[in-house]
Amino acid sequence: HVVESGGGLVQSGGSLRLSCAASGFTFDRYAVGWFRQAPGKEHEGVSCIGYSDGNTYYADSVKGRFTISRDSAKNMVYLQMNSLKPEDTAVYYCAADSHVTTVQAMCIPWGGYDYWGQGTRVTVSS
Repeated sequence: HVVESGGGLVQSGGSLRLSCAASGFTFDRYAVGWFRQAPGKEHEGVSCIGYSDGNTYYADSVKGRFTISRDSAKNMVYLQMNSLKPEDTAVYYCAADSHVTTVQAMCIPWGGYDYWGQGTRVTVSS
């Protein structure tokens, strides 16, 4: 399974780093993505990273502010979130899948991922 951590309450303009830990498998053979769900809204693909080429994808709403990265030695994937805005408030989920072929496909929230975490809440105050 995957476990997210690092959420919390932060003021607008602040930063947080979310972590996604894999248990029972290694991320190296999986595409990994971060998704979020704001209150009353659908799931949104935020950022994804491929497993074979390291390609990354970012939603337009987070480009230039968020950075996804892997640490293979620690079997972790991170989402560094800078310049946070109130509209980034959501529950953030980590997912991993070994079958998707592109990072763009990984970031379409289709719900059939090999692994999907329980989420970590991010609240950005104005």
